[in-house]
Amino acid sequence: MTVSLGLAAVVEQMREVRRDLHAHPEVAGLEHRTTALVADRLTAIGLRPRTLPGGTGLTCEIAGREGSGDTPVTVLRADLDALPLPDAKEVPYRSTVPGVCHACGHDLHTAVLLGAALVLADLASAGALPAPVRLVFQPAEETMTGARAAIDAGALDGAGRAFALHADPRLEVGKVGLRAGAITGAADFVLVRLHGPGGHTARPELTADLVHALGVVATEAPALLASRFDEDSGLKLVWGRVQAGSAPNAIPATGELAGTIRCRDAATWERAPALFEAIVADLAARHRVDAVVEVSRGVPPCVNDPAAVESLRVAVAGEFGADAVARTEHSLGGEDFAWFTRAVPGALARLGTRSPGAPPMDLHQSLFDVDEAAVEVGIRTLVALATGGTT
Repeated sequence: MTVSLGLAAVVEQMREVRRDLHAHPEVAGLEHRTTALVADRLTAIGLRPRTLPGGTGLTCEIAGREGSGDTPVTVLRADLDALPLPDAKEVPYRSTVPGVCHACGHDLHTAVLLGAALVLADLASAGALPAPVRLVFQPAEETMTGARAAIDAGALDGAGRAFALHADPRLEVGKVGLRAGAITGAADFVLVRLHGPGGHTARPELTADLVHALGVVATEAPALLASRFDEDSGLKLVWGRVQAGSAPNAIPATGELAGTIRCRDAATWERAPALFEAIVADLAARHRVDAVVEVSRGVPPCVNDPAAVESLRVAVAGEFGADAVARTEHSLGGEDFAWFTRAVPGALARLGTRSPGAPPMDLHQSLFDVDEAAVEVGIRTLVALATGGTT
């Protein structure tokens, strides 16, 4: 396949776009610059992007060739938002926004989908795009709210299938990880607030030792909750924040724990919140403090449709050879593309971003970066998916 710019030129442009986005990250719900950049690029090639109702994120239609109007739309999705983490890398495209960086690869996802759009639009203008494609540049993935908002705005109307790529720093660049069935975990945010009378640390017997109670909940609740489920559920309660008190000689009256509950299957996800609330209430009562529990429902597992995974396998193998296809393991990381795959058949694939010989790293770290060879791999994979052919 040829494109007006040439594939190499598209890839090079998207590397620069990726670096620009990396230097100017925006957190969930505030992706205004990112949305405008994508919209400007799409408009410049004659497409008509439509901003989502929240003011960030957009969708854009690319029509298939004549006679394909009744064919179900193939949806290609990328996420836009960055994380509230500092960028610790010493690179020319280091984040210019204090305390915010693209530590999850969403800048790569955006650049890859935008590059695929350039190629697909060129095919469409030549009457060579076999079926319609909808681009979804989704905001607010990290807060697990963007997918449902995009779907409510029509992102999946008329869709026959949906696909997304996610950066994987454990997988070497040039590889694409595939898995049928659940590929990510269910995830909820949880907040526990404990309340007591407070008092002097010299006389804990006259009050309720709230810090001790907080410690008991923090250390015992994870194991107690996990014990209520089969080991195969993979349930994990992990705390990310513990907060209480301001003086070393005063027992505080309030304290908080915040974290996530993750699991492999939807049945466990449905049952876990009520059991968690009961466990916390019991532990708090034993230590004479009151507990308020908030569970913010996040996402179910992302379950890949086997036929959609097979389409990915064919696309990747056709572009790069059978050795480029890697079997990926299930992860407890949450991914709100799960709402897409609940609504239509689809699949999330893992795009290798680790340079050959480099040590593995993880997502959500301040040193996270990608091997930019992944830009071309991602573009060619999405184009092959949308066309049923090779680039």
